[in-house]
Amino acid sequence: MKIRAMGLAVALAGVSPAALAVSFQVSDIRVEGLQRVSAGTVFNALPISARDSVNDEAISNAGRALFATGLFDDVRLGRDGDVLVVDVEERPSIAGINIEGNSQIPEDRLRQGLTDAGLAEGQVLQRSTLEEMQRELERVYQSQGRYSASINTSVEELGQNRVQVNIDINEGSVARIRQINIVGNEDFDDATLLDQFELSDRPGWFFGWFSSDQYSREQLQGDLDRLRSWYLDRGYVNFSIDSTQVSISPDQSSIFVTINVDEGNRYDFGDVSFAGDLQIDETRARSLVQVESGKTFSQSDLTASTEALRQALGAEGFAFAQIDAMPQVNEADGRVDVVFRVNPGRRAYVRRINFQGNTTTADEVLRREITQLEGAPASTDAISDSQQRLERLGFFRSVEVNTQPVADTPDQLDVTYNVEEQPSGSISASLGFAQSEGIIYGASLSQRNFLGTGNRVDIGAQTSRYYTNLRFSFTDPYWTLDGISRGYNLYYRSTDYEDSDISTYSTDAIGGGVSFGYPISDLSRVNFGLNLESLSVDYYNDSPAEIVEFVDSEGDNFDTATLSTGWTRNNLNRGTLPTAGSYQNASLDVTGGDAQFYKLRYRGRKLFPIKTEEWSLRFATELGYADSIGGTDNLPFYENFYSGGLGSVRGFRSNTLGQPTTPRPGSRDDDDDTLGGNVLVEGSAELIFPTPFIDDQRQVQTSFFIDAGNTYLTDCYPVGDNVTSACSSGVDLSDLRYSAGLGLSWLTPVGPLTFSVARPLNEKDGDETQFFQFSLGQTF
Repeated sequence: MKIRAMGLAVALAGVSPAALAVSFQVSDIRVEGLQRVSAGTVFNALPISARDSVNDEAISNAGRALFATGLFDDVRLGRDGDVLVVDVEERPSIAGINIEGNSQIPEDRLRQGLTDAGLAEGQVLQRSTLEEMQRELERVYQSQGRYSASINTSVEELGQNRVQVNIDINEGSVARIRQINIVGNEDFDDATLLDQFELSDRPGWFFGWFSSDQYSREQLQGDLDRLRSWYLDRGYVNFSIDSTQVSISPDQSSIFVTINVDEGNRYDFGDVSFAGDLQIDETRARSLVQVESGKTFSQSDLTASTEALRQALGAEGFAFAQIDAMPQVNEADGRVDVVFRVNPGRRAYVRRINFQGNTTTADEVLRREITQLEGAPASTDAISDSQQRLERLGFFRSVEVNTQPVADTPDQLDVTYNVEEQPSGSISASLGFAQSEGIIYGASLSQRNFLGTGNRVDIGAQTSRYYTNLRFSFTDPYWTLDGISRGYNLYYRSTDYEDSDISTYSTDAIGGGVSFGYPISDLSRVNFGLNLESLSVDYYNDSPAEIVEFVDSEGDNFDTATLSTGWTRNNLNRGTLPTAGSYQNASLDVTGGDAQFYKLRYRGRKLFPIKTEEWSLRFATELGYADSIGGTDNLPFYENFYSGGLGSVRGFRSNTLGQPTTPRPGSRDDDDDTLGGNVLVEGSAELIFPTPFIDDQRQVQTSFFIDAGNTYLTDCYPVGDNVTSACSSGVDLSDLRYSAGLGLSWLTPVGPLTFSVARPLNEKDGDETQFFQFSLGQTF
């Protein structure tokens, strides 16, 4: 007899129905029908052993236990005398799985999913699992908006109780939103409301990049949340979405969305009050909130005010403060009174500060940047400030901070800074290229975080088409515990500009110096330094008249001492490729000895994030002024400022902007090379945006930019008798050069890569332009 309803057959062969109820003692068990499954597997699953007494119920239970293993299509139990006979029909094994038609889901992911479900080559085929897999796969495609997708499966018998499973996938096409209807809106039209949606029924050819007509339940829910927030920020306190209907066309290719809304009435803010233990002065609390009586109700203002109060209490040590903004609607006068209920909790103290992820950098280097102290009240401002100081080091790709209450101690917490280190220099032979300098060969050790100590070390030798540079510098940013830095530097530099875009001359210089830095605040510091240098200069037959006249008048050897001072304020959000904050540096160098002059310089950057840090506006400027003093009649030409090229005014060749030089009579060189100028004016505006197809935006940065700049001579250099100077002195800002283009900076494993494509906006006769500019490798 077969019990097909349960997929199980139990038959007692050769025994009458009346005999089924008779129990007997099993003397032995014989298993028949096995092909791949071992007899041991059957015996382990069978709840009957030899010498057991069994009846028909025990035998039925045994059959069910064997069937439950999933290894058999049919199970029969019979009796041959006192021998229990187990006759099984094995399920077929999977010899192969063939998948066709998939493109949206990679085949390796599909096969991994099948394996996890128990469908893999060598496994027993369970048709229920195959059917469930089919339904689940269809749900996956439907979640992508592919409602016409279909999955067909078939099982092909191969003999020897083996089968091949064929999965034929028709992915279909993504259903498109053909219409979004909003019903019930009276104060705002459909177009205004649909502008708040990411989903769209008519995305444009360009702005369609930022919206989608591919239906997604999650995206629709996000759009509905945005719509609700949009109304709440405009005073519609009772706004509600009554219902949402989504229908699909018969061919499953078009989606129609209908949203029924109830706008309600518009309300203004009424009275603002505080309840609970405020802990800070109420006048200060009112200055923090953005809620004002008579102002249109705004949920975002309410949220921002709550967060500002929470931050203020957190800065006072109440890290677990709870702030609840409780709006009370007054229907009669159309106003919403707001009560900020404050529960500061207990003042929290920091038990321990931990660091994780710093495999190279010593804990001491990180700990000296922390303004939050262990054992002190926990200040959210100090904890956040410490995070920014770590990011500003430039040693880490990312810095995240977590605060964790201490178990069984409600007034204590631990602070953990998780850092992800990134290369902060290189130790290698190098090969780079810059259009302004050609191929750059070198061997260097350049580390901003030398051996994880936080010290900056730079040792190297480099040579390019027109310069050779040997250098050593060392800076200890924490020479003293209170943050006074000390640095040393030695260098030899040989330049030959005969083949460059700069006027033809050569120099050889050797020098060294010492510098100190003093912190005057968390963000600012002043620097002082002394540098000694011995320099010789030479010119060529085709050198311009200005250089020849200067060398003949002032000499060709200059031993000098330079006193320098500077001020720096750094509030950037990170040390490399920042997207927010500001940076300012002002310096004054005064040089005495065989050449006497001074140089003033200012550099500034300001970045404004737009919604997220992946989008930001960046403004930068660089200003310089230099002049001779004492017994030196003219500023040495080799100390002039230069403009043009990467890092300056892109789109113009490097170092080419400025007054042209004057060729000497009989000279073969009639190029309009420049000496630069003693006045530098540069500025740029950039829109930084996310780089497409790049996951780690911290390692690459792209921007649209507009650059402006030039150099000027307040007084032209003498050119000698019987020579007419080509120079025109004075600062004329209408002579600034402008360019616009696209730039990219990328921190590659072999060094920084920077390139730009730019077009000059107002080039003039004699200007040297360059559409594409790039630099690869470490340059100094």
